Amino acid sequence: MSRTTKNQPRNQGATILTPEQGGRMAARGERWPGKASDYYNIPLINKAHWSWEIVLYFFFGGLAGGSFLVSSLASLLGFEKDEAVIRAGRYVSFVSILISPVLLIKDLGRPERFLNMLRVLKLRSVMSIGTWAISTFGLFCSLATAHQAAKDGLLNWFPPLARLMKALPIKVIDILGCLFGIVVASYTGVLLAATAVPVWARARTILGPLFFTSGLSTALAAISFILSLGKRSHNKNALERLERAEIIAATTELGLIAALAPTLGSLGKPLFKGRDGVLLLGGTVGFGLLTPLLLRLGWKVAHKSTPREVNMVASLLILVGGLILRYVWIDAGRTSADDPQATHDYNAIEWQEKKRS
Repeated sequence: MSRTTKNQPRNQGATILTPEQGGRMAARGERWPGKASDYYNIPLINKAHWSWEIVLYFFFGGLAGGSFLVSSLASLLGFEKDEAVIRAGRYVSFVSILISPVLLIKDLGRPERFLNMLRVLKLRSVMSIGTWAISTFGLFCSLATAHQAAKDGLLNWFPPLARLMKALPIKVIDILGCLFGIVVASYTGVLLAATAVPVWARARTILGPLFFTSGLSTALAAISFILSLGKRSHNKNALERLERAEIIAATTELGLIAALAPTLGSLGKPLFKGRDGVLLLGGTVGFGLLTPLLLRLGWKVAHKSTPREVNMVASLLILVGGLILRYVWIDAGRTSADDPQATHDYNAIEWQEKKRS
């Protein structure tokens, strides 16, 4: 961004940063007129150079936290008839939390980078909190899964271990695991919002709840899909409760996505326009949320049980929609970071709101 000289024409539509607005970025009180631009073809802020591993890392993290929450609530609330839900939720959560850190470590390039983040706990760092939450959640998730495996007879080959795992205080593990599972399911959204990327930072009040709701929605869909593979007569009541929970989760997720447009304003262009807009509105909203929601509501209105095939298709659509949601947010963030006008607009909006408060 260049300084104004006497020979330069003054742009009436200029974005001007004063020391009060720009702080240290205003560089000793200079005023920066002119259209927002990069600095010698260098973007004003750095964009995330994440690869496909992070998209899947976000997805499986939400799936792990959501699945554990579903299974633990079913266990804590005493839904003994929902043993299939508890079992499926624990196994899905365990597999997902095994995959999630592997993807993160692969993206980091060197395993020691992940271990280095465990050397200290920084409460002001979302990344540090997230790393510790994943590690601690992984411990509780493993214990709950080991307890379930012992109940299912999978550890009978080593009787002392089976007896030990059955004796675990599973209620305490479920409660503590739920707390960390909520953090794991939502922290990736908070992580995005903690950056300087305009579209992420502006959506800071929505991203955490949105990622948590999406994680819960995909978890319900995954468990419902697994239970649908068996005979519906065996899991009829459990599937019906899962369907009701899916309707609530999908409706909440749609509401959060709808709240993005007025919250983001012009900063939402990378999210709602172009390829990412098609993927978000068509893939996540259209096929991943509205279609399964209408399918389930249609059978509810007709007072009939949802056919097994319809339930499986609806569950798969929700899972795909949740994966697309995370890809779109990451890709839209790259576009937003490369747009200098978006950075200026975000700073101006934040300054005006701060001034009014």
